[in-house]
Amino acid sequence: MRRVSRFAPTPSGRAHPGTLLAALLAWLDARQRGAEFIVRLEDLDRERCSPAYAEALLEDLRWFGLDWDRVERQQEHGAAHAAALDALAAQGRLYPSSLSRRELAQGGRRAPDGGWWYDNRERGRPLPPGGWRACREPIRCRLDDGCIALRDESGLDLSQDPAAACGDPIVRRRDGIVSYALAVVVDDARSGVDRVVRGRDIAPGTATQVALQRLLGLPTPVYRHHLLVMEAEGGKLSKSHGAIGGAALRAVAPERLCGYLAFLAGLAPRGARCRPRELLASFAWQQVATRDAIFSLAELLSAAGDG
Repeated sequence: MRRVSRFAPTPSGRAHPGTLLAALLAWLDARQRGAEFIVRLEDLDRERCSPAYAEALLEDLRWFGLDWDRVERQQEHGAAHAAALDALAAQGRLYPSSLSRRELAQGGRRAPDGGWWYDNRERGRPLPPGGWRACREPIRCRLDDGCIALRDESGLDLSQDPAAACGDPIVRRRDGIVSYALAVVVDDARSGVDRVVRGRDIAPGTATQVALQRLLGLPTPVYRHHLLVMEAEGGKLSKSHGAIGGAALRAVAPERLCGYLAFLAGLAPRGARCRPRELLASFAWQQVATRDAIFSLAELLSAAGDG
């Protein structure tokens, strides 16, 4: 049976430590089980993403020591995304939503996925003549009500009634861009992805993705969510929050950086120097730390200075 895994970064900047740890764990998992490994560039947002960022990100991954079987660019698969919207429209699931993020934020209730909770108040609104293609507002998908019982491979309980906990998801944004929630579901199925390894910050949105898979008649991959790398002050590393980028990381040898990230993940001793392939033979999820790790650039540079 064909085995396919993917790593799906957004090419809106250089790789940071969180990017590299997520890529490393997804790569180790895929290579150990003999799966095809795809790097999927989630580049639908053309204002944030660019070909230059995409090439720089791929180069950062190569420098770090990772390889892949093919690269996919999400924006090249608009036809598949449109077909999914057509299928949902044929079921009467799509409706326009006039509420802005500011209006949702005024409700003051956060959803489990980190966004603002939506109460499904506009479910009765029809699409305009011409359907979703003619709509100038964000478009939501009416989910089935009820709990989806779900656990990931690590045992993390992902069970949720997504329609109640988060609200019906936006599937096409005001600017015409297909949302992450819909695109990731369509693209995983299109590529034959049977296993998804990713950071647990994305875990709370899994039930919504499964709900969309069921509406579209698509298979559900096996999910595994892993630890996050945190900034020293405790915030998740993120390109949008001033996280350490690829240029700063290249002040150290890739073997030192790989060894340090492997140490944070519980896969190598402190001070290790290694390349990703050297971790393959002994890789096991039972060894991977479950608590989030603190990345210290000062500690990494100090260790590099020691040779």
